[in-house]
Amino acid sequence: MPPATPRRLALVDLARGVALAAMTLYHVTWDLGFLRLTPENAALSPVGRAAAHGIAGSFLALVGVSLVLARGRGGWRPYLARLGRIALAAAAISLATFWLFPGAWIFFGILHCIALSSVLALPALAAPLPVVGLAAALFLAGPTLAALAGAPAFLDAPGLLFLGLGATVPTSNDYVPLFPWFGFVLAGVCLGRLGRGRLAASRLGAWAPRSAPARVAAAAGRHSLAVYLVHQPLLLGLLYGVAALTGPHPRAGEASFLREYRANCAEAGGSAAVCRVAARCVLVRLRGEGLWRAGDGYTAEEQARAITVSRACFREAGGG
Repeated sequence: MPPATPRRLALVDLARGVALAAMTLYHVTWDLGFLRLTPENAALSPVGRAAAHGIAGSFLALVGVSLVLARGRGGWRPYLARLGRIALAAAAISLATFWLFPGAWIFFGILHCIALSSVLALPALAAPLPVVGLAAALFLAGPTLAALAGAPAFLDAPGLLFLGLGATVPTSNDYVPLFPWFGFVLAGVCLGRLGRGRLAASRLGAWAPRSAPARVAAAAGRHSLAVYLVHQPLLLGLLYGVAALTGPHPRAGEASFLREYRANCAEAGGSAAVCRVAARCVLVRLRGEGLWRAGDGYTAEEQARAITVSRACFREAGGG
């Protein structure tokens, strides 16, 4: 391989900054839904999940590109310092989320994946490119191949969940296992090795941000770890304040309630039409009797009243 690129490429910093902006927008969407400031959590919809996967994949591909660009620049010290910062940040996130969200704490999120991938990808910086490409494809296809082959039960052991090859998908606020996500890092290594020389010698490689938005994005990209660690606590703190002032959205939880009611009604033997009418009836009457509260539980007396409402609506909808 040729020696390291002698200067930082502002274009790569800009790409990382754009990914940070997309991540921030996703987290705003998630926070609004989590705090019930929107009718539903759009971040958990199929489109939202696809966006989350695309953002994570872009970050991890940029990790691979950055490893290639930094290869040999300044020796091992900058690499180890960066790796140490990421590992410490990942450990801090695990401890904080274990305290705040013990049922969904982050034991192997994107920072954990980046830290381990930054070590595992070192051989790929000098290995033959076809081998690196094949390894990337195998990691990307790993979960699908494991499911088709019938993954052994031991892969669901807690100590092996970081691999992502088992049948269990753990409950976590950020779960980015090696399979398939390390494949994006290896793909980034391939991309970086193929394009580094051309990019460094091109006009794009010499590009420098001049507009204010481009400078802000590139600066954020240069300090992506700090931005990542700071942005979500700031967003949650701000939106918690908004939620305390406004309360939940009047329609928060409606769609999920209707879906769950229809599913339970169908399991009890109701037809699709009956369950649809009964679900809407229950929602309207719960509101009318002051029993609808987004996300709140019921007392025993309120639960009994809600069950009575549900049975009455089911009968009136033609469910017997």
